[in-house]
Amino acid sequence: MSTAPTAPTAPARRRLPLPSFSVQIILGLVLGVALGAVARAIGPGAGDEANWLTTTLSTIGDSFVSLLKAVVVPLIFTAIIASIANLRTVSNAARLAGQTLLWFAITAAISVTIGIGLGLLFRPGSNTAVSTADAAEAGASASWLDFLQGLIPGNFLGLEASTSVEQVGGSPLAETALSFNVLQVLVVALAIGIAALKTGEKAEPFLAFNRSFLAIVQKVLWWIIRLAPIGTLGLIGNAVASYGWDSLSSLAWFAVAVYVGLALVLFVVYPVLLRVNGLNPLAYFRGAWPAIQLAFVSRSSVGTMPVTEQVTVKNLGVPQEYASFAVPLGSTTKMDGCASIYPAISAIFVAQIFGIDLGITDYLLIAFVSVVGSAATAGLTGAVVMLTLTLSTLGLPLAGVGLLLAIDPILDMGRTAVNVAGQALVPTIVAKREGILDVGRYRSASTAGLLADDEPVKETVAA
Repeated sequence: MSTAPTAPTAPARRRLPLPSFSVQIILGLVLGVALGAVARAIGPGAGDEANWLTTTLSTIGDSFVSLLKAVVVPLIFTAIIASIANLRTVSNAARLAGQTLLWFAITAAISVTIGIGLGLLFRPGSNTAVSTADAAEAGASASWLDFLQGLIPGNFLGLEASTSVEQVGGSPLAETALSFNVLQVLVVALAIGIAALKTGEKAEPFLAFNRSFLAIVQKVLWWIIRLAPIGTLGLIGNAVASYGWDSLSSLAWFAVAVYVGLALVLFVVYPVLLRVNGLNPLAYFRGAWPAIQLAFVSRSSVGTMPVTEQVTVKNLGVPQEYASFAVPLGSTTKMDGCASIYPAISAIFVAQIFGIDLGITDYLLIAFVSVVGSAATAGLTGAVVMLTLTLSTLGLPLAGVGLLLAIDPILDMGRTAVNVAGQALVPTIVAKREGILDVGRYRSASTAGLLADDEPVKETVAA
């Protein structure tokens, strides 16, 4: 019996493997710097407006950040409720929560001490060409009363509306913008989550719906995060094109002091704490690096939150049930860069600019505000408001904030990277001390498949 010859099959076309997520971020960073330099070399367009390349880079970066912001409220709300429900399955939940808050305070105290020391060593206010005549009143201020009022939700999701009126062609044009208060969202979610636990069996349908909704939000958020390399290109490119080194020239010594402080915390303090607790610092950085570098380019702790939890669970070996509580709490209240190092150095800078001598009591107040008041950073609008809270407590001129606004985006990249590094560090240390850390997973941390579509939902809870 003869058989007809079969036609030769075409060889399968092999796809070239895509670079890892970390490599994609680095490529976006490098290309963004290059395009930003080109845009800066082109110069302004007609009427001193931004040229077409700067506008394009700004649009790309702003669009990426807007996408992240769009899912922040449902993400925090559903993740906090789910994390509280998950604590039912964790033994010693109250002890874990207490240890987490304690280590938040310990690392904040160390960071602010470094900030104060560098402020006294570098004396940035005495070594700058900026004068008090260049100061402008800050656009926002903060006090302890603002912080306490910020805890009370004005509505169900802490949404706020602001309306501005501009004259366009001789006619008034009103624009209304919606914003949200992260701290208020956190308070509402905590209250509902605790109430659901107290309600018992009747709340199970609600908790099941919340878990399903969270899974959907997760999936959408992972799609957005996959755009991070493109967003990196736009954000970094626009920063280089818009600011460059010109803005840094008059405040170079201040910027150096801040980045030295950030580097000391990230590459000295954190590794020492890991070593003291029997953990290899290199394994930590290998596992946490995707979240740290995304934080650097996105300048958003909350936007980086899902990646922070992903690396904390998958790479660093922290149990999912505990990480889903600790990471979202840290993303809104644990900020060693924005709430410790930066306000400490900045307060000393402002005092030196205005010729005001600070005493030991003032330095203790700086430390107190940094350790206790960092939640105000989440409740209001970032490090600038944390700084005004510190200045208000010390009685220093708020006009000094205006001196630092020009280079704030450049400093914010490093601050946010340190924030996120600390948010992954503390759960890892607490888990190790409590004997619940998967040490084998910690030692073999790998970023392979970090954003794979087929990851189980339980492994990618976005908190």
